[in-house]
Order: sequence, then structure tokens, then C-alpha cells
Amino acid sequence: MTEESERWGDLGAFIREQRRTTHVSLRKLAETAGVSNPYLSQIERGLRKPSAEILQQIAKALSISAESLYVRAGILEERDDSVDVVSEIRRDTSLSADQRQALIRIYQSFRSEAGSPLPDDGADDGAGDATGDGARDESDDDPEFSDAAGR
Repeated sequence: MTEESERWGDLGAFIREQRRTTHVSLRKLAETAGVSNPYLSQIERGLRKPSAEILQQIAKALSISAESLYVRAGILEERDDSVDVVSEIRRDTSLSADQRQALIRIYQSFRSEAGSPLPDDGADDGAGDATGDGARDESDDDPEFSDAAGR
């Protein structure tokens, strides 16, 4: 078996697994994705090479990301997970400090549920600074800048 045919077989097996996990029949998925029953069956068995558009329709029907199918099909390269999401959240000045803190907690909780928790770096998420931008400045240490709550 060539690498390309193996890739299409793996893609088809993945689609079948996703379909079965969501308890959707082949016929129902084909209908929802806008493809014929025999064509979807051939895709699942690795006999057909669906276009990016068909993969997108299948992904939408399965409620999964089209990117995951594109990667499996070799259309896209797997994304590098070296992006530090928490740092990017902390840098987003359009969010309040409380919003950044809540978003980081939610993200960390999702990562934990997925079995890939983030290491606790102990970094401040900006919730305790006076400006709310995550950066420390002289107002953070000056009692005149503290609010009535005693921050």
C-alpha cells in the first residue's frame, strides 16, 4: 500500500469513526453532507479522494473542524502547537483583566479535560494590576492609586 492510499484509508476510517461516535447512519451523513450514499461509502473505505469542498461538507455534517480532515487528507500540514495561548490571552488589551482571567481558567479547564493540562507557570494574568492591561507600572505599588476595596 502506498503512502497516499494509506492516507486516504486513514481519512476514511477517521470519518467512519466520527460518524459512528455521533450515532449517525451512513445514509444520514451522506444526506446532510450533500453527497451520495455510495460516494461516502467509498470515501470511508479509502477508495475515493474527496475534494476540500466535500471534506468541508462532511466536517460540517459531523460538527468537527474541516482543518482536522484537511490535515488527515494531506491538504494542510499539521498545525504547530507551539503557540502559547495563555500568553496571547494575557496580551489582549481589548479584554478586561477579569475577562482575561476567566478565559484563561476556561482554557485550562478544557485542556485538563482533554488530558493535556498546561504547566502551571504561576504567571500573573493581569487581574491584579491597576491598569488592567497585564503590565505593571508605578500605580501598582502606589497606595494613592488603590480603590476603595483596598487593592
